[in-house]
Amino acid sequence: MVADAVPALHPPAPQSNDTRNPGTGLRPEMFEAHAVNRPAAERRAASLGARRSVKKQWQAAWLINAVRCIDLTTLAGDDTEGRVKRLCAKARQPLAPHIMEGLGLGALTTGAVCVYPTMVPHAVRALAGSGIPVASVATGFPAGLMPLKLRLEEIRYAVAEGADEIDIVITREHVLNGNWQALHDEVAQMREACGAAHLKAILATGDLQTYRNVYAASMVSMQAGADFIKTSTGKEGVNATIPVSLVMLRALRDYLDATGHRVGFKPAGGMKSAKDALNWEFLMMEEMGRDWLEPHLFRLGASSMLGDIERQLEHFVTGRYAASSRHALA
Repeated sequence: MVADAVPALHPPAPQSNDTRNPGTGLRPEMFEAHAVNRPAAERRAASLGARRSVKKQWQAAWLINAVRCIDLTTLAGDDTEGRVKRLCAKARQPLAPHIMEGLGLGALTTGAVCVYPTMVPHAVRALAGSGIPVASVATGFPAGLMPLKLRLEEIRYAVAEGADEIDIVITREHVLNGNWQALHDEVAQMREACGAAHLKAILATGDLQTYRNVYAASMVSMQAGADFIKTSTGKEGVNATIPVSLVMLRALRDYLDATGHRVGFKPAGGMKSAKDALNWEFLMMEEMGRDWLEPHLFRLGASSMLGDIERQLEHFVTGRYAASSRHALA
C-alpha cells in the first residue's frame, strides 16, 4: 500500500541548524554577467514531463507530498470570514476521511493558508492549534504600485494581526530599468518590516520580459534577505511556467553555492491539476535534490489543484473517479 511508499517522501524534520537567509549587500557580480540560454532552458523544461512518470503507490506518495506543500489560497475581492473559515477547514483536513484511511495516513495538512491582510485574523482563529502557518500578501498586491511607506506599513499590519509569512511583490520597474540597488534596498526594508515572519518575494515573472531579468531579480531578492522567491501573483497574463521556474532554481543553486544559505521556492498561478503538481515536484527533485521537497523550502501556490489531487487519490484508493461535487470545496 501507499504507506510503504510514503516514507521515501517523508524524511525526518529539517535540521535545527538550517538557519534563515540573512542576505548580503548588493553583489552585482553574481548576476550581471550571467546569461541565460533560452532555447536550452525551454528544451529542458519541455522534456521534464515526457521523461518522468510515476504510477500507482509511487504517484500517490508524490501527490500526498504535494498536498503538504500547498499554500491553500483565496485572494478574491469578495472574500469573507466564512470563505476563509472554509478554506482553513480544508487546510486542516485536505483529504476526505475514507481517502486518508485507504492511504494509511494518520494526519495531513496543507503547507499554509494564504489570504489578504484583513482576512488574517479570521485565518489565525480558524487555524489555532493546528500548526498551519498563515500567509498574507502585502505591499499593494498584486501591482505593488503604492508608496514604499504604505507598503511597509501593510506588512507591519499583517504581522501584527498574526501572519507568519508575508508574500510581497517587487517593483517591476526597478528590474526593467536595471536599478538593482533600488530593488535590493526595497526588499531589504520589507524583510526588516517582516520581523520574525518569513518573506516570500513575488517576482511577477510574466512582467519581467527576459529570463536574464528573472535570474537577476531572483538573485537580488535573495541578497536582500528573501526567505522564498515566488514566480507570480497569479494575476499576470503569464504566471508560473516550468522554464521560468528552472531559471529561478538555477539562481537558488548559485546563491547556495556562494553563501551557504538555502532559500525556498514557490511557483504560483495557473496550476490546476495533479499533473502540474507532479511536474513541479520532479523539477525540484532533479534540480535541487530531496531537501527541497519539504514545506519549509517548497510551496505550491494554488487552491483548485487540491481538488484534482484529491480526485486522483480517491481513484487510487477505490479504483473509481468521483464527481468533483463529492469533494469538499475550499
